[in-house]
Amino acid sequence: MSKLKSKIESLLFITNQPFSFKKLADITKSEKADVGKAVEELMTEYNNDDKGIQIQKIDDKVQMVTSGENSKLVKDFIKEETTGELTRASLETLTIIAYRGPINRAELEQIRGVNCAVILRNLLMRGLVEAAEDKKKMQMSYSITLDFLKFLGINQQSELPDYAKLNSSESLSKILSSQALPTAE
Repeated sequence: MSKLKSKIESLLFITNQPFSFKKLADITKSEKADVGKAVEELMTEYNNDDKGIQIQKIDDKVQMVTSGENSKLVKDFIKEETTGELTRASLETLTIIAYRGPINRAELEQIRGVNCAVILRNLLMRGLVEAAEDKKKMQMSYSITLDFLKFLGINQQSELPDYAKLNSSESLSKILSSQALPTAE
């Protein structure tokens, strides 16, 4: 049970969306009843006054959240983080998504050459990028939002400068289609 609990804890930690018990059972290859027991144990551990993280449950959906006591602190921090100017790295990432989206994180990181997790989170919080689950590839893909277009004063993605040329760049297509990624030996 402790390994299942650990797996569920990790999954709850990395997402900002609630998980159903069924989805957790599918991902962890466990029984739904065992997932329920593990969640109850996690709730007992986390839902104390001295914890900054808590676990909420509604019916068979569960999510890891900030404790109510710290919500103002977190809200103020997020507001400060999302209202400032975009960094150069954020602008690069946003540009790639605008011209190549929808694009998954691995492709984005292959183009930029660095981890983009924090930048993606920031762009998602600002409402400039949205994530959608690509069920075929079983991963998230990212694309620009209508708010992004509205901010730029354009009506569709194809109105971006040099969109046709940059959207079909052969060199980027070669990078993205290359199957031979370096392996650690």
